[in-house]
Amino acid sequence: MRDAQDLSRRAFLVGSAAVAGGIAFGSYSYAEQAAKPASNPLAAGLGPDSVTFNPWIEISPEKITLIAQHADIGQGVGSVQPIMIAEEMDLDPGQFEIRFAGPSPAYFNTGFADELAPFMAADQSPAAEEARAAVLENLRQSGLQMTGGSSTVPDTYEKLRTAGAAARETLKAAAAKRSGLPVADIRTQSGHVILPDGTRIPYVQLSAEAAKIPPVLDVKLRDPSKWRMLGKPMTRLDVRSKAMGELKFGIDMKMDGMLFAAVKLNPAKGQPLKSYNATKAQSMPGVKKILEINNGVAVIATNSWYAMKAVEAIDCQWAPSAYPAEQADHWKVLGASFKPEFLGKEWRKIGNVDAALKGGKLVQAEYRAPYVAHQPLEPLNGIAIVSDAGMKIWVSHQSPQAVQQVAATAIGLKPEQVTFHNQWAGGSFGHRLEFENVRVLAEIANQMRGTPIKLVFSREEDFLQDIPRQISIGRYKGSVDKGKIVAADLKLAATAPLKGLLERMGSPSKDPDAQLAAGLWNVYYDIPNFRATSYEAQGLSPCTTWRSVGASTAGFFTESFIDELIYAAGLDPMKARIAMCAVPTYRKVLETVAEMSNWKGPLGKGRGRGVAFVESFGTPTAEVVEVTATDRGIRIDKVWVAVDVGRVVDPINFENQVQGGVIWGLGHAINCELTYAKGAVQQTNFNHHEAMRIYQCPVIEVRGLENDPKVRGVGEPPVPPAAPALANAIFAATGKRIREMPFNKFIDFV
Repeated sequence: MRDAQDLSRRAFLVGSAAVAGGIAFGSYSYAEQAAKPASNPLAAGLGPDSVTFNPWIEISPEKITLIAQHADIGQGVGSVQPIMIAEEMDLDPGQFEIRFAGPSPAYFNTGFADELAPFMAADQSPAAEEARAAVLENLRQSGLQMTGGSSTVPDTYEKLRTAGAAARETLKAAAAKRSGLPVADIRTQSGHVILPDGTRIPYVQLSAEAAKIPPVLDVKLRDPSKWRMLGKPMTRLDVRSKAMGELKFGIDMKMDGMLFAAVKLNPAKGQPLKSYNATKAQSMPGVKKILEINNGVAVIATNSWYAMKAVEAIDCQWAPSAYPAEQADHWKVLGASFKPEFLGKEWRKIGNVDAALKGGKLVQAEYRAPYVAHQPLEPLNGIAIVSDAGMKIWVSHQSPQAVQQVAATAIGLKPEQVTFHNQWAGGSFGHRLEFENVRVLAEIANQMRGTPIKLVFSREEDFLQDIPRQISIGRYKGSVDKGKIVAADLKLAATAPLKGLLERMGSPSKDPDAQLAAGLWNVYYDIPNFRATSYEAQGLSPCTTWRSVGASTAGFFTESFIDELIYAAGLDPMKARIAMCAVPTYRKVLETVAEMSNWKGPLGKGRGRGVAFVESFGTPTAEVVEVTATDRGIRIDKVWVAVDVGRVVDPINFENQVQGGVIWGLGHAINCELTYAKGAVQQTNFNHHEAMRIYQCPVIEVRGLENDPKVRGVGEPPVPPAAPALANAIFAATGKRIREMPFNKFIDFV
């Protein structure tokens, strides 16, 4: 790429680079304990005559258990990860159980390496690959186990298949030893080893013998042309139990003798309780106890409803917020952050931008994106028991080791004294990378020693305590001359989402927050003079990772501004993007979405199409949105999406993920905003922070490409292009350019 040399000189940023919905880390606090090769965590709990070949497979005489090492937050981990093992192991659905992994460096996430290396995703140069290899080694040493950054499939695509193949070959070796036959004459099928005479030996009957031989490690993965399940439309393993209401999420957990807790925490996030009056609550039905905790109060009752009603009746006096109490002042602080003292980093510079801006036609625009909530359907919850031996905690979370760390710190234990059991999650979008429920639950359980405590946040408390998406302003300049874009100077100020999360995890970073630059600097258009700079605002609401993180805001700003430049140059938005795209495989993504949407230029008065193209987490995604301006407002007619993930391992889940990401991106662009008044957010339920309604949802046509040499994730990349494609479509239909989310502040929607 034209700027590869420039990029290779950038500081090696392990410690500040990001993963979406995620994090990263250099001096991660678990590095010291995990520096040595990780042992297999399954080995310690094996029963008689059982065997484990690696951290993902356990076979006993009774059953086969496959480990899903990532958290299932709705993206299908509990299905796709076991299937990757089962494909190589010759298991069929129904022949194995699934269990989530416990905390262990054996499950470190290799999928973060590409995102953390300071090179653009399309850069496959030796320098870039060398940097990624170095990051991977750092990840191995840190042992960081985390779900995020659309890394579920990239992390496990090869290692889980290898784990399954190793198990298959070891079982064949055990059968060869029992039968005295050559391994080459033995095959496997549907959970059985098959001998040449047709004898079928179930895997579970070989566990004791397999445990006595060295596992076979030199294995060959099956060619994808011979896959039975991967790459083909699959029914998710959890779809029936979810559809029938049988699957137990974290919030469904019960335990003998447990009591229920509800909390009221200072709505000025992170600030303490000054005083409280619980006189009324003490006599309410079901109330067992009222506790003071670090930044609020908790009611212990015989069920969650009693606990929530009682905690509402407690009158609390709170310490004031550490950030501006009113929303208008948040914007003022952010707008004043484009100063050298708040400079995060000049991420990329090509040519002479200042000189180029003085020639041709100057285009300037300011864009804004507000705080938004994560709002998963399942509010934060958890169960915990504290005893003299330590703490046991059952909670849905994306960072198992960090849960141990935060819970232990809250009540003065060592992390190894906290036993963590991950649960199925009813959504996250980054919410379950934070810890407020973990810390509060630990404090409550510590005051109720010996009693299982189930904590459920009310919907209102979930909104009030949510650490939202970053608030952002983009100030962009560019110039066009003789029908071409000759310069783009992109400056963005925002709260730093990843730094905040790292600090709350006890691993603060002084490096620039790379997530502020996602969608800002990784632009693949051939613009001869280009500069991307981020500024990190201080003193505003804490922020954290939110589905697609920095690209969710910077992608909107950048692709909207590129559209403005293209129009100023008198070009067609699609043809210009294709012509400018510097990466052949990425250009193919744009060409594909142009073909899918039958793009032929303007549609006529009152109708319009907008296109946007954003690479996030290594996945290039192009979207076309078509709208009609009606008497009742803008109607979104249809969306076309082309995505290149290198390998589509589950076509149905792939399509669902993309469609869900588009709806998520459109809904938040149209409707959603968190605002502050008196230090607290004003939107405390779904009716104040509406997603897209069913009647507003367009038909979404999806096509997956497999040209990228690497396997990429798709959980987050469909989100960033949705907002700019819609804004660009509205401009094409109406001539009205919308530069701030949510759009419904400026235009009506059907």
